[in-house]
Amino acid sequence: MELARPIAWGAGDVLMQYYQQPQDLEIKFKGGEEGNVTSADLAANDFILSHLQTIFGTDNFAYLSEETEDSCDRLERDWVWIIDPMDGTSDFIRRTNEFAVHIGLTYRQRPVLGLVATPAQDRLFQGMIGHGAYIETRDGRQQRIQVSDKLELNQMVVVASRSHRNHHLEQILQQLPKAAEIAVGSIGGKFAAIASGKADVYISVSGKSAPKDWDYCAPEIILTEAGGQLTHSDLSPLSYNNLELRQWGTIIASNGHRHHEICQICQNSTVTA
Repeated sequence: MELARPIAWGAGDVLMQYYQQPQDLEIKFKGGEEGNVTSADLAANDFILSHLQTIFGTDNFAYLSEETEDSCDRLERDWVWIIDPMDGTSDFIRRTNEFAVHIGLTYRQRPVLGLVATPAQDRLFQGMIGHGAYIETRDGRQQRIQVSDKLELNQMVVVASRSHRNHHLEQILQQLPKAAEIAVGSIGGKFAAIASGKADVYISVSGKSAPKDWDYCAPEIILTEAGGQLTHSDLSPLSYNNLELRQWGTIIASNGHRHHEICQICQNSTVTA
């Protein structure tokens, strides 16, 4: 964590350089459901990988990143870094301030360390297995974060995407008792909102595409170390660093207090959809 923290801050600074000078931003369409990639994504990706490789060396460094070809032997490794140099590229382009840097570390397909930097807010969320979750400001001050203590579904706030929605998700959100629904751009930002008690529930329903490992890896360990839960609707855990990178199906993140009930609502909706 001590080695990765300055890298996460630095990658956020790289993104902000492009964000503050949008005339230098080159935007390319990846094709299909992959969306856009910008020169900012690529620059942050190079920054993260080069610094991690310098620290760990090529022999002891396996990785999976959205913007570059991954390690050829990553499937054979116990320890693998999973990186999204910019989660929320569309929000970056639209200049909503809602984008993030994800740096996660997995051990045998499960996350053990995660950092989510939100550079427009100058914040760094971090979590490490068994050590809790924290929010850090630029001056190095850290404050432990915890999910909300809301126990009833009709008290809870759902955090959702503005754009990545489909009919089945809309159906679930209509059936789910809730106090309010707020929109946040990046998945990292959504999970940070739940981990810090500002929201309580997130639901993803895959359609033609699905979120990938780098969307969930770093945010998951921050959420769970803050007391929350993340599972498929059948309560099975997510698995990372597999041949298939997409996280298909219905996935639920919550403050943990009514997680089973939320999953059951989602499963019942799947049956009747």
